[in-house]
Amino acid sequence: MVRVVVVDDEPMVCAHLRTILGSADDIEVVDEAHDGAAGVEAVIRARPDVVLMDLRMPGVDGITAIERISALTEPPVVVVLTTFDADQHVLRALRAGAAGFLVKSTPPKDLIGLVRVAAEGHMVLSPAAARRLVAASSDSQQARDRARKLTASLTDREVEVLRCLGAGMSNAQIAARLYLSEATVKGYVSRMLDKLGCANRTQAGLLAHDAGIISG
Repeated sequence: MVRVVVVDDEPMVCAHLRTILGSADDIEVVDEAHDGAAGVEAVIRARPDVVLMDLRMPGVDGITAIERISALTEPPVVVVLTTFDADQHVLRALRAGAAGFLVKSTPPKDLIGLVRVAAEGHMVLSPAAARRLVAASSDSQQARDRARKLTASLTDREVEVLRCLGAGMSNAQIAARLYLSEATVKGYVSRMLDKLGCANRTQAGLLAHDAGIISG
């Protein structure tokens, strides 16, 4: 059972998401909150697998809440809820530790599938969306310089794995591309995240774009 906490300042949005996700046999909305501070408390209390987090809320906003959740021991996967996928706040949230984002207009069936994907630890972010976000970043030069410095310590094989992460590939897809076992890929990803100081695959994927490892 995938346990979900929904954080949005609009009660109607929370009710809508609760109804959609509750229709799936393997997903349960275990709590909801209407601002960032209450969202962090709900996460600590309910210990969910996935958090759906709005960004623009009164009081403690979503980005601050994501930073606080990411600092917890064994934090859940946080997925941003947004209206516009090119919103600069989304990029800040991803850099703060969010694993991806969902546009609020996502069809119900797709929403359920993407929550399952997030719970499995995969990126909930299309490569095209990542490129748009990185291209629109106001601090792109600073981000590029930082990313190139971090990735300079990687081995050639680690760079290949990072390139695949930036393309949004799963471990199975990376294994097939690089002729490795999934267990080997998992080990590479784990060590690489630690070496780069990334909280999750999404942050590593963005770093790949920032460093120019992913073109286009």
